[in-house]
Amino acid sequence: VQQFPTSLSSSPPLGGEVRRGGEFPDILEVRGEVYMDKTDFAALNDAQNAAGKKLFANPRNAAAGSLRQLDASITAARPLRYFVYGWGQMSAPLGQTQYDCVQCLAQLGFVTNERTIVIRHCEERSDKAIHGSPRDVVARDDNTLWAYYKNVELNRDALVYDIDGIVYKVNRLDWQERLGQVARAPRWAIAHKFAAEQATTMLEAIEIQVGRTGALTPVARLAPVNVGGVMVSNATLHNEDEIVRKDVRVGDRVVVQRAGDVIPQIVKVITEHRAEHAAPYVFPNTCPVCGSLAVREEGEAVHRCTGGLVCSAQAVERLKHFVSRDAFDIDGLGAKQIEVFYSEGMIKTPADIFTLEARDKESLQRLKLKKGWGEQSANNLFAAIQRAKNITLARLIYALGIRHVGQETAKLLARHYGSFAALQQAGEELLHIDGIGAVMAHTLIDFFAQSANQKVLDALLPHLNIAAPQIIQNDSVIAGLTVVFTGTLLAITRAEAKAQAERLGAKVAGSVSAKTDYVIAGADAGSKLKKARELGVKIVTEHEWMELIK
Repeated sequence: VQQFPTSLSSSPPLGGEVRRGGEFPDILEVRGEVYMDKTDFAALNDAQNAAGKKLFANPRNAAAGSLRQLDASITAARPLRYFVYGWGQMSAPLGQTQYDCVQCLAQLGFVTNERTIVIRHCEERSDKAIHGSPRDVVARDDNTLWAYYKNVELNRDALVYDIDGIVYKVNRLDWQERLGQVARAPRWAIAHKFAAEQATTMLEAIEIQVGRTGALTPVARLAPVNVGGVMVSNATLHNEDEIVRKDVRVGDRVVVQRAGDVIPQIVKVITEHRAEHAAPYVFPNTCPVCGSLAVREEGEAVHRCTGGLVCSAQAVERLKHFVSRDAFDIDGLGAKQIEVFYSEGMIKTPADIFTLEARDKESLQRLKLKKGWGEQSANNLFAAIQRAKNITLARLIYALGIRHVGQETAKLLARHYGSFAALQQAGEELLHIDGIGAVMAHTLIDFFAQSANQKVLDALLPHLNIAAPQIIQNDSVIAGLTVVFTGTLLAITRAEAKAQAERLGAKVAGSVSAKTDYVIAGADAGSKLKKARELGVKIVTEHEWMELIK
């Protein structure tokens, strides 16, 4: 452990003196993180205090608040620093490994974290568990990762900036590409968090929040307590089973932590301090917003309101989801604005968003006096709504907030059906799409079968320009074809083969039908191969498939 790098130096501030050298590619998008070190944070709070202004809770909040300033001069005046650790678009590769690319970025003048190291695997037994240069460690097993983790955790307080863990990444970029990623995270990197800081406080109440799918979520209202530099007054209790498991009761003394140094949660109850009259919490069987019956279906952990669109809480949460970043992404129409517009009766359904300018100029004038909205704010919002009318099919599907349908499923459905009209007519064939299970298929069918949902869609769709999903490589020999993989593939995994086919514009199905163009048969292929022969579908071996798509 002692051989790991122990330099705790800070990086220069934004715009400060940095190393320079190397040659820039024509296009280079760098990615990293802006932060504020502890010394600068203390000085900033001293200045805030002297000016009679509100103090920041911690360096993380101070940095985030500084970046969100509408006045760029305020951001520029704050003592912000940064580390670059990744990249987006670039016209020429910087290297063949993660570490080489980061080193190249440093040579180009960007600030990188000096504590980054490479741990290489070695089968050879060595007298030393860890050896090599300070930045190139060779080890026999993953105990070295654990040793590095403990080393950083041990020196955590000596760092001039706050961290909540470390990140392990696969070094080779070709392996990163093979592993791929899911909607929000790569499969080739994982965070290893440090133990969360804890504090003790009083549980004052348990309240129920209703989400866009009708889920009733219990929230603990706490006597405010400082946890790791942040004042915490709320914590999620997840569901009825969690309350029973932890035996949480109103009036209890509880231990609270921030999971991943972010999300507040109750760790345990200090039962020896419990009052004699404290009664077990009884989960409600009606919705606290609309009064409809709340049902817990067999096999599920949550209670759900049966009120549907009658429930205003569900309507508001669905609208918030509809305009969120990964859906329609309407700038200036966030959660607070949705709540205001809904309470004022100006936006009740998604279609109302796109008729807002024509209907409610007078209402917006009322808001100008009531909620601080000015003419420029309204004009900016109207412009954002106009831009949002142009949307991809995948984003539209995700925006509808259909239960079980996340971003990746929305993309899958968009690729498979190609148009919203085709998706609306979807039936049992959904079960034949690789990646769509029985529960999700029936949820989709039920959603489009409900007259209330159809009424909402009929009002919404005329306002939209829906872009069909792009074929990633429309000049490929398999673009637009439907393929099915069966059996064990030897050269690559099934997931890799599927992703590869989709990148080349093919549709990958989970079962064979008359519409299937190719069946790729690996070793030990079974019923799918048999059905392909019965239907006369073209069958190719893995080798023939690889030759075809070269």
